[in-house]
Amino acid sequence: MASTNSFSSYGSVAKTFHWLTALLILTALPLGWIADNLAHAVLHAATAPTEAEIARAARLFSIHKTVGVTVFFVALARIMWAFTQTKPGLLNADHKPEAFAAETVHWLLYGSLVLVPLTGWVHHAATEGFAPILWPFGQDLPFVPKSTAVAEFAGVLHWLFMWTLVGSLALHVAGALKHHVIDKDSTLRRMLPGQSDAPEPPHQHHSFVPSVAALAVWAIVLTGGWVAGEFAREADDDEADVQLAEVQSDWQVLNGTLSITISQLGSPVTGSFSDWTAAITFDEPAGPGPAGAVEVTIATGSLNLGTVTDQALGADFFDNSQFPTAQFTADLFKTENGYEARGPLTIRDKTIDIVLPFSLDLLDDTATMAGTIDLNRLEFDVGTSQPTEDSLGFAVAVTVELTATRGQ
Repeated sequence: MASTNSFSSYGSVAKTFHWLTALLILTALPLGWIADNLAHAVLHAATAPTEAEIARAARLFSIHKTVGVTVFFVALARIMWAFTQTKPGLLNADHKPEAFAAETVHWLLYGSLVLVPLTGWVHHAATEGFAPILWPFGQDLPFVPKSTAVAEFAGVLHWLFMWTLVGSLALHVAGALKHHVIDKDSTLRRMLPGQSDAPEPPHQHHSFVPSVAALAVWAIVLTGGWVAGEFAREADDDEADVQLAEVQSDWQVLNGTLSITISQLGSPVTGSFSDWTAAITFDEPAGPGPAGAVEVTIATGSLNLGTVTDQALGADFFDNSQFPTAQFTADLFKTENGYEARGPLTIRDKTIDIVLPFSLDLLDDTATMAGTIDLNRLEFDVGTSQPTEDSLGFAVAVTVELTATRGQ
């Protein structure tokens, strides 16, 4: 059997691409469905999930993502090979509506085989946490920022294109069976391994109209998703439960970040709180000693921790519905080597005295500080359903950076 195509038959390379793609797709689709159900059960369970449940969901999602990336590269290689080959003619080219439908479905399949894994990959690269791709590369993508908005937009596209793929795949299989069972022609047989006895197809002319029809189908799918509110629904989920009021402070915070980094399945995951306030009093002492005080309030519902945000805000972790804020009230001290904030930190219903070392740069009435401290989540009863570090590490690195100006 020849490796290249002819007008009447497919070559061995095209057949290999076809059946390899079919195997990968029929692996990725059920894996994604099962993993999505497991992840939903883990993230939205009434009771805290066990480490085994989390590990099982993450493992299946990792395999699903890895197979999806494989589909992407196989599809690109298949498309590039197809562009270099003679396109075998349709055996039913004389039936214009059926031939038009067949070619439109082929364009939908080719496009979906690229769009579905690509949007899934972008969603993975734009978010933090949960189920890495099992490749030595690909956790991040060029020009794709870590962004909840980008991740959610790509996630909706992935879902919409996935159903387009499922629909076009069903039509493709139905068409092949129709040719084999009803028409009893060689359309299916000439794609099977080995030499086929396919007759010479009738003379035909291929146009770009089916490709335009496929573009119209994708436009209809996207419009339908927009009208159904899929994109708006994702945006609504980002709203925090509480919004903190402004506080009176001798120093006004101009900008800053309050972030945490956890270790999940051995990989670091970083997130941040978008809503927090700091009431600061500070006067630079001549030598080591008291320098002021700070009172920090954090809206825990403003946390963005990638795909595990909902889990982090759940009852077994921050329990945002019960404890919508966390507080840190500290005295500020200048030391021989820098500065420290010493005082009680309250998370959930646990209060522990901590010492946060920080650096401070003063320029006239502008101060820039940065500090990091490692906390043990179990000391605050966070994630007690995961008493080992198999899925989630004990250490949580808290980093604060801000620039403030002295009030007049």
